[in-house]
Amino acid sequence: MSQTLFEKSHVGRHGIKLPSLDVPQVSLDSSLLRSQKANLPELSELDVVRHFTELSNKNFSIDANFYPLGSCTMKYNPKVQERIAALEGFSAPHPHLITNNQVDAIQGSLQVIKELEGYLKEIVGMDHFTLTPQAGAHGEMTGLMLIGAYHKKKGNKKKYVIIPDSAHGTNPATASMVDYEVITVKSGAKGDMDLEAFKAVMSDEVAAVMITVPNTLGLFNPNIKEICDIAHSYDALMYYDGANLNAILGTIRPGDVGFDVVHLNLHKTFATPHGGGGPGAGPVGVKECLREFLPDLGVEKSSESYIFETPNPTTIGKISPFFGNYLVLIKAYAYMKVLGSDGMINVSKKAVLNANYVLAKLKPYFDYEFEGFCMHECVLSAASLAKDGVRALDIAKYLLDFGLHAPTIYFPLIVKEAIMIEPTESESKETIDYFCQKVIDAVELAKNDPSAFVNFPMTLPISRADETKAARELNIRFNCCG
Repeated sequence: MSQTLFEKSHVGRHGIKLPSLDVPQVSLDSSLLRSQKANLPELSELDVVRHFTELSNKNFSIDANFYPLGSCTMKYNPKVQERIAALEGFSAPHPHLITNNQVDAIQGSLQVIKELEGYLKEIVGMDHFTLTPQAGAHGEMTGLMLIGAYHKKKGNKKKYVIIPDSAHGTNPATASMVDYEVITVKSGAKGDMDLEAFKAVMSDEVAAVMITVPNTLGLFNPNIKEICDIAHSYDALMYYDGANLNAILGTIRPGDVGFDVVHLNLHKTFATPHGGGGPGAGPVGVKECLREFLPDLGVEKSSESYIFETPNPTTIGKISPFFGNYLVLIKAYAYMKVLGSDGMINVSKKAVLNANYVLAKLKPYFDYEFEGFCMHECVLSAASLAKDGVRALDIAKYLLDFGLHAPTIYFPLIVKEAIMIEPTESESKETIDYFCQKVIDAVELAKNDPSAFVNFPMTLPISRADETKAARELNIRFNCCG
């Protein structure tokens, strides 16, 4: 176990010497002063550099390890995007140039915003976009608020949102936050939302159908056009959860199928690092019928310059300061520019190819309930192995010892002992073969010596934490003062 900086501290050791103050001293109220000196660690610069380098080497990262996290699209992020986003013209302008309407100073940034909106409209088949939502769930909330404003203006009395049981957890949570009741529709035998069950709950009180295509099982719903048509016949709107756009990028446009609202996880599909909970960006695209309700910050081109749009009086208002996580938008823009249309089509083709390669190699070793091909990810089940004492969790822990991040497990909830794998388009055949072989090795070990799994992982700082105790009695505080 690594020592903390406090444990490595040595009295009198210095890493930096500060110059004399060049500002006048100010007397502070004694009640604001410490009664004793702060107990800060004393270290040299080299001590600090080595400490944090050691910690960084313990981390899993996409630059060093394979991240087959299903439903999360943790793919490699080209470094050119980071360099472009770091250019002074993008990173240095003060955000209040927007609030003070000083458009002359930020013409380049506004041009990027407007062009990115255009690219996104073309990619998903929407008429308009807002780039201000700061994450996927924030985009979901924005989209449902737009739907609510639409129904309110029309005088529609709507109270329900229909969501499949395979949905991301944010879908029902977001619907509830904007005061809709959720109707959950079960999945059918083929893994898509049961069409007859959907028809049975559809009514004039349904505001929207919120669905991910392909879904979290990695399967494309063949009835999606019919579902859109049925929803529209009740004046319900179709909401597209864009978390899995990686699977259909450049191949099919949600707007052409019949969706009215789309949110996109730019930090997933368009390659911005998003480990550790952020940063994200969740732009929302809409059809013409929802344009008037869009948030109050947009860009338009007037003659030869870019200016801010005048908000519609029916706007839902401000949902984010400035342009949200602006530099994430810049990285997505750069990613699109580098790839071009053919490159983005190739992204989805390779993502689907890699996932089906994984499925073909691992399906003989697990339970798999569905027929045919998957899309960008596949969901296997370790239910049979669990009967003999080796669960999905055990397989995941085993893989950590071989430089592999564990795949997503126990999601979606409708698959027992789920193991959800998304290789992404970035990974080579050699990497995927290595991963698959280690999974197969784990299955063989499970058959021959299931008790061995209590020891995995064996190469990391800790092995098996008491998960219940860690969740209910979390204590990450270090007592630096004895």
